[in-house]
Amino acid sequence: MKLQPDKSDTQTITAHGPGWVAINNEKIEHSVVVGSRGERFAWDCKSFEDLNSGHFAQFASLGAELVIFGSGVRIRFPQPQWLRPLMALRTGVETMDTAAACRTYNILAGEGRHVLAALLVESPSTGDRSVSG
Repeated sequence: MKLQPDKSDTQTITAHGPGWVAINNEKIEHSVVVGSRGERFAWDCKSFEDLNSGHFAQFASLGAELVIFGSGVRIRFPQPQWLRPLMALRTGVETMDTAAACRTYNILAGEGRHVLAALLVESPSTGDRSVSG
């Protein structure tokens, strides 16, 4: 799906599809973390089953007010204990499928909020393909 954001000074998710997202028109085919204040790094997880507390603990040091977890092609919730470091800092966490997370990130980043999107990008053969963005 092609996204048409308003002009923004922050990183924008410009498109997404099965097995990829585009950040500022650069196609990325692996899980990624993108932030409204320039944060961007590969996220070392290929599937929801690979996730653990360490994947979420790394966000605590980044100081975002909200972490949007894009859980892949369908919505799946992280285990509550994985979120403890973020909850201790009163950092919000929202979970949605990756397509919805892309759209939500763009809206909040465009409002000037300090937000991170942790996007699980699954290969097209992973998960349930019946959910589309």
